[in-house]
Amino acid sequence: MDQLKFTKEKVNVLKNGIVIPALPLALNKNRQLDERRQRALMRYYLDAGAGGIAVAVHTTQFEIRLPQIGLFRPILELAKEEHDRFVAKNKKPIVLISGVIGQTSQALQEARLAADLGYDAVLLSLAALCEASNQVLLEHCRAIANIIPVIGFYLQSAVGGRKLDVDFWREFARIENVVAIKMAPFNRYQTLDVVRGVVESGRADQIVLYTGNDDNILVDLLTEYSLSDGTKIVKKRIAGGLLGHWAVWTKKAVELLDLVHAQEATGDLRHLLTMGTHITDSNAAFFDVANNFAGCITGIHEVLRHQGLLEGIWTLKENETLSPGQKEEIDRIYKAYPELNDDAFVAENLDRWLA
Repeated sequence: MDQLKFTKEKVNVLKNGIVIPALPLALNKNRQLDERRQRALMRYYLDAGAGGIAVAVHTTQFEIRLPQIGLFRPILELAKEEHDRFVAKNKKPIVLISGVIGQTSQALQEARLAADLGYDAVLLSLAALCEASNQVLLEHCRAIANIIPVIGFYLQSAVGGRKLDVDFWREFARIENVVAIKMAPFNRYQTLDVVRGVVESGRADQIVLYTGNDDNILVDLLTEYSLSDGTKIVKKRIAGGLLGHWAVWTKKAVELLDLVHAQEATGDLRHLLTMGTHITDSNAAFFDVANNFAGCITGIHEVLRHQGLLEGIWTLKENETLSPGQKEEIDRIYKAYPELNDDAFVAENLDRWLA
């Protein structure tokens, strides 16, 4: 199994904490892949300082896997090409992650493809196994971990996730080839279940925690957990984020994470907590919380369209668009918190990324 594990270099990158945007899908007005703009998005994230990219995840649209769409492999290949080009030029390690979904047969196929293409790990969604017992879930996870390193995923119920208890997370963290967990239940209690499970697994020093709680990004990054593993108190922090929210304003996200990691970050905690409310307010607009996340993908697209990275907000679903009032909310956020956007950085580099 040694060849299936992270290199020491990639382990250190993940442990040190990085910004990992969830890659959106770039489409033209005919709802076909816009390869030029898809490559531009990858170049944007990498030049902005992201330490990893998550491909074929919710933000990339699960429908890319449908036979009549046929974009799953092309998107993985395109992202890998841009990753390889960047790494060859900059000599900077980037963690490349593929989303894996579905029942075990489908998940195994997707994991094998990611491994064959040279991806570092998979983000494993369990939403398709909505009624399965912990034992069945863990067997599923072990099967995937035998192919490629696994990042666990606690997905919020509003977009199809299922409840996963502390007993599941304790045993999941004991799977040898599990390297990290993305916590995205949008729920404080359930987030704590994950941390507790990792601590009680005895592998707290080997499992890296990442926030996927787009509603609570900064507070997650600032929090240090102090929990008992049964014999001693273990302190555990969230190292970075794997976030749909960070698919926009990515340069500023990198600056934010650098600030949190800096020694002086805790010197003005009140200021940071206030900034955290601004980020949460922004996320409410991007993810369309007012309409139960109906516009969570198109909201991200609208910001990227505003910046010129996308031509439009089209998705693979013809009836999917911004919710009533969502654009006005995004416009409000732009006016209220201009310090959070990276429009100037995008404008300076857009032509080069699109070339």
